[in-house]
Amino acid sequence: MVRWILVLWPSFVVAGIAETLFFTLVNPRELYLFGDVVEYSPLATYSVGFFAFWVVCAASSLLTLYLLKTPGNRRRDSTPTRGQRGAPETAFRLHGGHGHLSRRHAHG
Repeated sequence: MVRWILVLWPSFVVAGIAETLFFTLVNPRELYLFGDVVEYSPLATYSVGFFAFWVVCAASSLLTLYLLKTPGNRRRDSTPTRGQRGAPETAFRLHGGHGHLSRRHAHG
């Protein structure tokens, strides 16, 4: 369920932005599709346009999510199980008030 939210919500927002920008520049009554004038009402054209943008943006987000799932990058492979020690975390902090960063490793 979380993966669908990660795909659908950002693509919904970007589709809304894309539709706003597109129909700011293009009048729906002067739109041509495959050489023919689109004869739908402006509201229908806006609706179809929004869902078309949403499908394209969702496909992009889904492809990104798919490409992140490499064998060494899966959640169950990267989280240490009980008794295993994970990679040391790196933290940065200000060193002695001098304004520069020092690096320390937290083990455990």
